[in-house]
Amino acid sequence: MSGDGRHRVFRFGVFEASEITGELRKNGTRIKLHSQPFQVLVLLLERPREVVTREEMRRRLWGEDTFVDFDHGLNTAINKIRDALNDSASQPRYVETVSGKGYRFIAPVAEGSANVEVNEALTSAEDVPAPTPSTVLAAPHELPEASRGLIRSLLLLMQGMYLAFYVGALSNMPEIHEIFSDEIFFDAKLLPPAALAVLVTTAAVLIPVRLYLLAAIAFDHRQLPAKFGKLFPVLLVLDLLWALSPFLLVHHVSTGLALGMSAALLYVPFAQRSLILMYARGR
Repeated sequence: MSGDGRHRVFRFGVFEASEITGELRKNGTRIKLHSQPFQVLVLLLERPREVVTREEMRRRLWGEDTFVDFDHGLNTAINKIRDALNDSASQPRYVETVSGKGYRFIAPVAEGSANVEVNEALTSAEDVPAPTPSTVLAAPHELPEASRGLIRSLLLLMQGMYLAFYVGALSNMPEIHEIFSDEIFFDAKLLPPAALAVLVTTAAVLIPVRLYLLAAIAFDHRQLPAKFGKLFPVLLVLDLLWALSPFLLVHHVSTGLALGMSAALLYVPFAQRSLILMYARGR
């Protein structure tokens, strides 16, 4: 590609990377990206759809006589690029990992200079990945940095907590049946058996799911983020339903305490999703 090496501007989708300022912008808004990850991104943007080997990156950006941990530095830079682009290693829209070789920028790229407009037709809606809509859910680049050990420990504790809910409920069915039969909570004859059926069915389904997640986290399974992404929509609904489980303890705790515990449990599924995103970022 042509252009002044110090004044090039790369445009892809809603993003723009300017070498003259060393900035990455999304729809005109600057996105935080440190110097080294930005240089790695530019190296990939120079050769879109081509594999840039790890060795080439080492020579170009780290130098022949580097004594730093190059592998760790490059992995960290790629992860920060993906965070900035809201991309993922398992389902890449921009940066693809080519196993055993290096990385490839897979989206169309238009290159120009800082004072020349790039033809907008090159970034048509058919060729460019759709921009990620704003949602109430956290994006990877919005999440804090944390040690991998801490993230895995919290995820393991969450799975253990949910397992305790399911097993505890199933082992205490007579008392739960009494609660469901209480006219304070249910005044229709069909509700107690229906509520019990939902409890037993969801617990029976979720126990193996939690055991799978426990094993995947414990053994640091590479595909966990992708697998969890597929499970999340259904798991979210069921987890929000089980956020009401403290009310199964109304014979032992006050209704107000049960309500407060349920309110806290409503947050846990979203915290779990955030931890999975942080887990994926560390891959």
